[in-house]
Amino acid sequence: MRKLSISLLTLAMSAAPFIGNAQSDTITIVAVGDVMLGSILPNRSYLPPEGEEKKLFDAVKPYFDGDVVFCNVEGTFADEKIGAKRCNNPSQCYTFGMPTSFAQVYKDAGFNLVSVANNHSGDFSDYGKNNARHLFDSLGINWAGFIDKPTAEFTVNGVKYGFCAFAPNTGTVSINDMEGAKALVKKLADSCDIVIVSIHGGAEGRSYQHVPKTTEYCFGEKRGDVYLFAHTMIDNGADIVLGHGPHVTRAVEVYKNRFIAYSMGNFATYSNVSITAESGLAPIFRVKMDGKTGDFISAETIATYQTKPNKGPQIDPQKRVIKVIQNLTAEDMADNLPNITDDGIITVEQ
Repeated sequence: MRKLSISLLTLAMSAAPFIGNAQSDTITIVAVGDVMLGSILPNRSYLPPEGEEKKLFDAVKPYFDGDVVFCNVEGTFADEKIGAKRCNNPSQCYTFGMPTSFAQVYKDAGFNLVSVANNHSGDFSDYGKNNARHLFDSLGINWAGFIDKPTAEFTVNGVKYGFCAFAPNTGTVSINDMEGAKALVKKLADSCDIVIVSIHGGAEGRSYQHVPKTTEYCFGEKRGDVYLFAHTMIDNGADIVLGHGPHVTRAVEVYKNRFIAYSMGNFATYSNVSITAESGLAPIFRVKMDGKTGDFISAETIATYQTKPNKGPQIDPQKRVIKVIQNLTAEDMADNLPNITDDGIITVEQ
């Protein structure tokens, strides 16, 4: 089922990636970064007003019309404070438990693939983790990232996808175990048409927008070398790598004709996450790929922003995050520099 040679038709397609229906083999992967829709901690005032959670994606849902629509679930689901991490200072309470009813908001928005491999998936211990498992399974949302659920396989429109998610945190599939990660990706590549890798890694905050191409540390944790990790996953069969974790947007790259987003930032983070300046800007990536070969065709970047009081991600007419991505990519990815237009269209010369 894997990788066929690049056809002349696919090459011709790359010259005009967004015109018409293109070809039936073309797939679209829509990807955004961290999504956390409020928390019951420190108290329920950190949640949207009742019913407003259902409107948080209204401005961006029209762009979620891909074969795969992905996000990182930054936190877990909890209706009670069972197993919650201690939260002594309400102004610095980073324990994220969304009400279990909020899982339906992810489904209604259009997400059909999520990562649970991050530093907040264990905020409510096994109680929260078990809620997440049950909710995503019951809603038909594909997911992976726990040690005992490292991968997922699913089929959309005749294309079989494999997915694995990595993070440096307890209970998640480790970004620091390169050999284990390679084995997971190789196994998926043997049985799937398209392999998607999610990485939650790198240091956090506006001081860490650049990809340093070395191991990063944050809060005493070894957060991985995301550059080496992404390249190694593609070397072993991954077709696209989707990064998150730094809470800011980072550069993009096309390596071996495979798309890498090193961090997609804070996309929909209702409370207790800074959305000041660059931290409030995030992309929606709509990545066109050949569904048979996994080859990158092109990507579209939709610029969004958040402000307080938070009404969810909004379309940014100033397209500020596109300029951020252009600048960071030019500085950090000179060896595999894609073309990024001022409108956010990403292409590479064939």
